Amino acid sequence: MSRTEPATVTRIATITVSLLQLPLVQRGSRKRPAGARPRFAQHALVRVTDDSGMSGWGEVPGVSDEEWLTLVREFAPALLRHPWQRPTETVSAWADLTWRPRVAAGLDAACWDLWSRHRETPLAHTLGGDRTAITAGVTLGRQPSLDTLVTEVNRQVGAGFRRVRLEVEPGWDLDVVRAVQQSYPFLVLQVNAAGRYTEAPEDLERLRALDECGLVTIEQPFADDDLTAHARLRRDLRTPIALNTSVTSLAALDEAMRMEAGDALNLRVAQLGGLTPARRAHDRAADAGWQVWCGSDGESGVGRAAIVALSALPGITLPSEMPGAGGWFSRDVVTPPVRAHDGITPIPLTQPGLGHEIDENTVRALTVESVFLGPEDRRQGSRI
Repeated sequence: MSRTEPATVTRIATITVSLLQLPLVQRGSRKRPAGARPRFAQHALVRVTDDSGMSGWGEVPGVSDEEWLTLVREFAPALLRHPWQRPTETVSAWADLTWRPRVAAGLDAACWDLWSRHRETPLAHTLGGDRTAITAGVTLGRQPSLDTLVTEVNRQVGAGFRRVRLEVEPGWDLDVVRAVQQSYPFLVLQVNAAGRYTEAPEDLERLRALDECGLVTIEQPFADDDLTAHARLRRDLRTPIALNTSVTSLAALDEAMRMEAGDALNLRVAQLGGLTPARRAHDRAADAGWQVWCGSDGESGVGRAAIVALSALPGITLPSEMPGAGGWFSRDVVTPPVRAHDGITPIPLTQPGLGHEIDENTVRALTVESVFLGPEDRRQGSRI
């Protein structure tokens, strides 16, 4: 699947890394008290430019201070010194560094965007995709009450979303699913447990009860490193078991398949280290008969455009994650915005690369720090 053609050698001339504070419109984490909801999300945007002056863009969503320093001091300089023919070869630039998948993901995506622009091909086609649009899904976290949840589901259904993924945990699971299904009996439902269950008898009883609800998947019921428990549960339930945070690498996916620990994969670009490993994970999962969808790490329009392109691959069988009604950010950095319309997200096929223009005025307005890397590996940083 998803093969690419040879290309001439690409050498990155400059890399500009920008630290942005994106203003949030969504509610904060369910674990955070209302008075402490964050106003901004910190993301890094990466712009790689080659000798011809053409650029490609990538993103590190929710970048930590440690990841920022690793990006500008280690990974970006290493890429600047590393010539490549295909973006699949960029990973070797970081062979001698401690692996940081989220940092690598932003640079990897920028190289894919650059390569696609040189080939005058949409990124979706460069990756091997064959779709013109994708079905979008939305995730809803824990709400103050069941009535509040049903109201929020109604809002998302009214916006056209056909799949809702509910965050569940012991005590907020079976009643939640039943309340939504009573109001929307034909809505496609998935649940994400995020490792909140154990093999204690009461937890297994709850998971078996969820198995009777006709869900599309039950995602990550147990801890990341407990594939044995996932394998046991998979044998016990009819509902497909989806893996998420257990799959942080291709080796982890191979081990999960060997142990028969799942039937579906939440494919997250940032978690795996970029479009290159994510595409390979898609190929392996699809070849094994797993259901696959593209998840999200809360990307802005740059990262989200890359996820949409990845979602065009033929093995993506479930709706991929998009911001729900209301969105995630009050200002974004691409035009047109990357979002769903009536539950469908179009794949831009009339422009090369990501298919969306970078709003550089907005990028500058939201930037709090920038680092420039030039031909001599020169760094210039400024605090704004």
